[in-house]
Amino acid sequence: MTYFILQFLNGLQIGAIYALVALGYTMVYGIIKLINFAHGEIMMTAAYFIYFFMTLLDLPYFLAVILAIVFSVVLGVLIERIAYRRLRNASRLSALITAIAVSLFLQTLYAILFTPDPRAFPLTASSFPVLEIGEITLSSWTLITIVVAVIVMILLQLFVTRHKAGKAMLVVSEDLKGAYLMGIKVDRIVSMTFAIGSALAAIAAALYIVSYPQITPYMGALPGIKAFIAAVLGGIGLIPGAMLGGFLLGLVETMTRAYIPSSVAQLSEGIVFVILILVLLLKPAGLLGKSEREKV
Repeated sequence: MTYFILQFLNGLQIGAIYALVALGYTMVYGIIKLINFAHGEIMMTAAYFIYFFMTLLDLPYFLAVILAIVFSVVLGVLIERIAYRRLRNASRLSALITAIAVSLFLQTLYAILFTPDPRAFPLTASSFPVLEIGEITLSSWTLITIVVAVIVMILLQLFVTRHKAGKAMLVVSEDLKGAYLMGIKVDRIVSMTFAIGSALAAIAAALYIVSYPQITPYMGALPGIKAFIAAVLGGIGLIPGAMLGGFLLGLVETMTRAYIPSSVAQLSEGIVFVILILVLLLKPAGLLGKSEREKV
């Protein structure tokens, strides 16, 4: 039982990170029906920002994270304005190709600038106090990750449902052309959506690199794909769906690794993609989605 609880908490930890990244996917999709496949690369970029702020400028971790969030927001807005703004009326295939191209461009750029060699992050989960709860021993970073992610998700949900700008996002997600007629500054709302999504990716990066302290130009690719699967699993376009999908995916991945034989442990990655296929076949709108236009 103790082992199960420990793995359950580990699953919630990685699931919280997937959920944060999935929220970025789902918000952008809810507004302009675009899958921003460069979202994982924004997470990767934030990781590099944090690393260089700490190693070159000798800044403390939390200040480095705040600065990385700011720079990631700027990057996200620039990507929207330069690469995506002209695609709002384009075909979905064109938008998809552009999103993949932006992702590959960022990976290649960082590989050229900083080489593909992995860099060790100076702060690890072992740097944080160990908690002993009964027979369970775990790093306090596990709980910190879960709590931070949940707080961020709750604040985001409150913003979208109660703040004026958040309600404007809901209107734009319902009817983009109608929002123009209502006098809503759609371009500003879309840019704000990318900014929020990029900030979430930066927070996810800050949590991820402490748990997995290795930075490469390709580190955002797999978590980005898994976060996309999480968004689809919960219901892409739905904030609660992204949260639910992220946590469920993290639990499935962790429990699979914990309980299947070590000789076939590599199958844990494949199970994630099997889940995506099953969801698309059985419930394409996701667990919380309905067969209608999705909302943010």
